[in-house]
Amino acid sequence: MRFEQPVGIASAAVWLPPDRSAAADAVEQRDIREGQARELAHPALPDAGDIGAPDMAVHAARAALRAAGAGAEHVGSVFHAWMYYQGHDLWSPAHYIAGRLGAAHALPIGIQQVCNGGATAVELSAVRLAAADAKEYGLVTTADRFVAPGFNRWTADYGVAYGDGGTALLLHASPEAADPLLLHAVSTVAVPELEEMHRGDDPFADAARTHRDTVDMRATKRAYLRRHGREGFAATNERCVREVATEALREAGLRPGDDRIRCAVLPRFGAKTLQDSWIPILTEVIGAELEDWGRETGHLGAGDAVAGVAELYRRRHLRPGEYALVFSAGAGFTWSCLVVQAPHES
Repeated sequence: MRFEQPVGIASAAVWLPPDRSAAADAVEQRDIREGQARELAHPALPDAGDIGAPDMAVHAARAALRAAGAGAEHVGSVFHAWMYYQGHDLWSPAHYIAGRLGAAHALPIGIQQVCNGGATAVELSAVRLAAADAKEYGLVTTADRFVAPGFNRWTADYGVAYGDGGTALLLHASPEAADPLLLHAVSTVAVPELEEMHRGDDPFADAARTHRDTVDMRATKRAYLRRHGREGFAATNERCVREVATEALREAGLRPGDDRIRCAVLPRFGAKTLQDSWIPILTEVIGAELEDWGRETGHLGAGDAVAGVAELYRRRHLRPGEYALVFSAGAGFTWSCLVVQAPHES
């Protein structure tokens, strides 16, 4: 989706808890083997401990509002995305976040599209802003907390380890001279039949974690691969990564190798997963530097895309006029790419 005019990004932030879960400890406890730790290449992952997931989103949102010099009373919507349990049953974390921020006039909306929820929330927030009559901010937040007893961040999945944290992105429809970044397009590709990979052979249950005491994506993936084999998913992933990147370039009016493209920001997966399934394809399609900023965080659940934009913002990584492509993907399966630019100097 290309926007008729770029959407202003007023600020972005990531909030990480101070504690860490070390890979060496996971090896010592025999959660993972040394070879698996090397393939993941995360020395340690942020561990929220007793901090609730929505509170991490609140911390990130306050940082984003503060950086933009904006008041919560000017936020017209709060799109909150998450992957894993937010701390209560039959409850809206988006309303909690809006309430804690003092965004009393905002419409809170929850987005649960697993790991790609953050990118989806950015797209939906931008569309809503473009249709709004009033001048307002759209706030996108994400937060996930992958802790026992329901989740083991090191063993729940293949090729991915999960870090705790919150992210926030502050958007508005009319770009201003002070905006550090502009959002030009969001490209998304979905393959709905791949939902089976996270369902496997399990029947529908009456309550969460009925089949297993902890979330085990490896079990459902093994069931899927026994039925369908590995080659089909590998080919589909390659096609979709290529397609979402190509579509993003086209929608932003860019071509592969365009010298205005400073970099592509990779999703925060394990190093081997990126090397096998992402880096060769994006190197060919985009022809720009690839940034892997997930070594110290791991996969942030729904937050990878927003965290990528936040890192561009924090580092002031783009020179005026330069572009970056920010990637994410999630179960379902869905792949997304955000195209952002540092505005030209006036």
